[in-house]
Amino acid sequence: MKSITLIALCLGFFMVIMDVTIVNVALPTLATQLHTSVSWLQWIVDGYTLSFAGLLLSAGYLSDQFNSKHLFRLGIASFAITSLFCGLVSSPTLLTIFRVFQGIAAALIVPSSLALIHMGFDEHTARSKAIGIWAAIGGIAAAIGPMAGAILTSSLGWRAVFFVNVPIAILCLLLTSGNFKQNIQSISKRKYFDWLGQIFAILSITSLALAIIELGHLGWKNPLVLIGFLLFVFSTLLFIFVESRCKNPMLPLKFFKVNGFSIGIVNGLLLNFGVYGEFFILPLYFQQVRGYGVLETGLSLTPLTLVMPLAAFFSGRLISSINATRTALVGLCLAALGFISLLFVIDNFSDYYYFILPLMFLGFGISTAMPALTSITMHSIICDSVGLASGAFNASRQLGSLIGVGVFGSIIASTTNFMHGIRYTLYVGILAYLLAIFLLLFPIVGFPKFKNMGLVKN
Repeated sequence: MKSITLIALCLGFFMVIMDVTIVNVALPTLATQLHTSVSWLQWIVDGYTLSFAGLLLSAGYLSDQFNSKHLFRLGIASFAITSLFCGLVSSPTLLTIFRVFQGIAAALIVPSSLALIHMGFDEHTARSKAIGIWAAIGGIAAAIGPMAGAILTSSLGWRAVFFVNVPIAILCLLLTSGNFKQNIQSISKRKYFDWLGQIFAILSITSLALAIIELGHLGWKNPLVLIGFLLFVFSTLLFIFVESRCKNPMLPLKFFKVNGFSIGIVNGLLLNFGVYGEFFILPLYFQQVRGYGVLETGLSLTPLTLVMPLAAFFSGRLISSINATRTALVGLCLAALGFISLLFVIDNFSDYYYFILPLMFLGFGISTAMPALTSITMHSIICDSVGLASGAFNASRQLGSLIGVGVFGSIIASTTNFMHGIRYTLYVGILAYLLAIFLLLFPIVGFPKFKNMGLVKN
């Protein structure tokens, strides 16, 4: 029964994460058929990520307060319906709107699935293994997305990248029709919901996305860009103020005094920032610069995909033998090496086969690091807050994805030469991963750790 439960939860997570990247290869086709610009393509990608990231904290809170199984199934059903509408629309505006609704459904799925895993596996080693599998499935889904998008778009059209979610969701609902283990004692229902925190969180993320995406073609001096950044700073400060004084905050700030939680949150953001930012750019590079077709573009990214299952297995074994922090460090070093190698190849070689090894480094690195970072975060927080911890961790990851697509897309949009732009994106990705490596090294080299405030589990 536990195996079926884990399959169902991983399947839902797979669908949600695959949808972050499955659209990317179809973007040039979308731009042509829907007559839209690169900056609107960013909104089609980030509309999903925006609502996903903005509501994950609230979904994590709800997962701790109510029945996680019901929340998970509601998210799955909603995701199927919104995916269907995404595939039926014929304008970029409507597509973006339904992508936002898709993101809301995704936000219900992720923290509830991780909370159910946490509740369903009592023994520490089994739980770590299950969390590792769940996180690795996310990495595999992100890598499979471009290839799946290429096959579906080239054979059935761009609408198929959304329709494919419907049968997956139906299968997931069938697998979750039985009983789940639900730790009722961990659910302490509260009447108060942190509405102000949610409002300021959404305002902060939305204003940041607006400013970054529009920066590329409007420039720094544009009033819309300046207002976006100012609103982001203002709403973020208000969010921190509200959370520090709220009785039941959606994001307890004391969590950040837990060393493992802070490391997982920040590094999850940095990892996704680089990976998803480049996932957005690479299909454009292969199609616009190298002249590849949709299917060829998907095939060109397969080296990254093929190493994912091996990396997931490797990550689980490494976590057990040398601990999660060092495993995450290994993964980030490999991912950074992948970015450095891509930069070297783009500058010096024209043949495709030189791309294979850098893409394998990148895929192996992210699929090694992500399960470890998930394990670090989830094992740092006590059981009755796992929904909040899951929501915060996955919100940080999706925020990283959103910022990555916005920043990398704006870099491309603001440079007249695509090759100069992609080099700049690789420089930014390398710096992000070097920062993540540096932050992970803090506890290893003996820098002072925060007190855990009684939140870390024994």
